[in-house]
Amino acid sequence: MNDSFGEINMSAAKRSMDRDSLFLKAVLRFPNTKDEHEVRIRNLSAGGLMAEIPTDAPRGEPVEIKLRSIGWVSGHIAWVTDGRMGIAFDHPINPKDARNPVNAGVMDLPLYLQRLNTTPPVPGKLRRV
Repeated sequence: MNDSFGEINMSAAKRSMDRDSLFLKAVLRFPNTKDEHEVRIRNLSAGGLMAEIPTDAPRGEPVEIKLRSIGWVSGHIAWVTDGRMGIAFDHPINPKDARNPVNAGVMDLPLYLQRLNTTPPVPGKLRRV
């Protein structure tokens, strides 16, 4: 029996289990040129991601990607093929954080909504529903 074949299958299975398939938009920038591109993330793990990107870039190129609820994450391009690329992060992240909703603070709200949230309604001026 070939044990190495079983080990390869187990490592491939573990790798796919560690990835979180999703569809998120993010901003990718190249620190060397300050070029920014909107990308669609297709899968995400603690160590990296796979994204669809409309431009080519060389393997090993340093990049930064802004992930929802996480912020800017630095990494390097691991591979590029057919409008997709893999990015290996410089430091691990918690991929579940990218699924958290972005909370808007009071300062992020438009002025008219800030007033609605801070001033109580006038008695007798409420509509019946």
